[in-house]
Amino acid sequence: MEPATASRFDDVATLLNPRGREQACWCLHWRMPRGLSVDGREEHLRELCAHEPPGLLAYLEDTGGGTGTTPVGWVGLAPRSAVGSLQRSRVLPRGEPEDWPTTWVVMCFVVRVGYRRRGVARALLHGAVEHARARGGRVLEGFPVEVAPGARVPVSAAFVGTVPLFESEGFERVGDTAATSGKLPRCVMRHVLAAD
Repeated sequence: MEPATASRFDDVATLLNPRGREQACWCLHWRMPRGLSVDGREEHLRELCAHEPPGLLAYLEDTGGGTGTTPVGWVGLAPRSAVGSLQRSRVLPRGEPEDWPTTWVVMCFVVRVGYRRRGVARALLHGAVEHARARGGRVLEGFPVEVAPGARVPVSAAFVGTVPLFESEGFERVGDTAATSGKLPRCVMRHVLAAD
C-alpha cells in the first residue's frame, strides 16, 4: 500500500482513467471545487497528489520473474474538512464542523479488472484505517451499500464498498442514509481510531 503522491500519478491515472476518457470522474465528486470544469479534474487531482495524498494505491508484486509491480487498486479518502460536497450533502451525514479535521471519510474504491475478488478492497480499507490514524484521524467513516446475503453487487454500486467489507475491518454500523448507489441503500459505517 502506497500513498498517491505526485511521483505515482501515472499509476493513479492507470486506475482512475484507464481508457483516457475526457469525462472521467478522477475520484473528485466529493472534493471538486465549485466551478471546476470536467476537463480540469485531472490537473486538480495531480495538484492534490503533490500536497496531501488523496488516496492510497495497492500494488501486486510481479511474480513472473520481473522486477516491477502492478497497480491493482485505489481507495480515495480524506478528512471531512477537505471534502466540501460532503459538508453540504442532503443525503449523507455532514457531521459537526468542529470534528471535520479529524473525521476522515472513505470515498471510493477502484479494483482493476482481473484482480477483483482477491482481497484487494479489504487491503485498501485496512490501509485507509492506518493512513487516517497516522495523520491524526480520530474517526474513519464510510457509506457502503447494503446487499442481500449472497447477492452480487453491480460494479456501478461497488465503488462505495459493501457493509460486509467494512465490518471485516472493524467498522460498526451507526446509521442509515438517504443515499443510494446502483439503487442499493447506503448506510453509515464508523471506525473509531483514537479515544477522546
